Amino acid sequence: MRIKPITITAVTLLTLTACGNDKPATPAPASPTVSKTSVSPEPTPSTPSSTPTDTTYTIGETAKVTIEDVKFTVAALSYTQPVKGPQPPDPATQGGNVWATVEAKVCSEAGRTLTVTQFPWSLAYADGTVVKVTGSSGGDMPKPEFPMDQPVKNGRCVKGKISFPVMNDQRPAYVVYAPETLAATPIEWAIPK
Repeated sequence: MRIKPITITAVTLLTLTACGNDKPATPAPASPTVSKTSVSPEPTPSTPSSTPTDTTYTIGETAKVTIEDVKFTVAALSYTQPVKGPQPPDPATQGGNVWATVEAKVCSEAGRTLTVTQFPWSLAYADGTVVKVTGSSGGDMPKPEFPMDQPVKNGRCVKGKISFPVMNDQRPAYVVYAPETLAATPIEWAIPK
């Protein structure tokens, strides 16, 4: 195995004032920082090797995120379509005729207590279509479910499945993680065909 670290840092702006103004320079708010670490097998000659762009990862890779004083990691561990078991009751209402799941993991590393939810997660298709979580939970939804509004202490992780209603004959291109504070820099994992 090899460990491949890749660091992606958002541009940090620093505003300086001159022209005889006695006020000290004030730095702009820090932009989120995202970096990547993963453990992956050595590529075989038949497997093409590709370098992820910006914040695009391979399913299973972990992104390290820093937003202000909060540091955490986030990963889309797997994607399954269709999921065995009960299916969405009405494609017209739910938006799909089968359930797909993303197994997600978020670990808090430092800073304020992190609260996680399913809502920053979505699926993106090559044609621009985006499928968001329905907010459905409990009952027959695939288990274990990724929590909703769960505080996570530093040094702890949460993991679970997030369900999406999708059409069985269409496969999304990416799993997307985009909390409001990262709206300009969503993190994506390419879904294998």
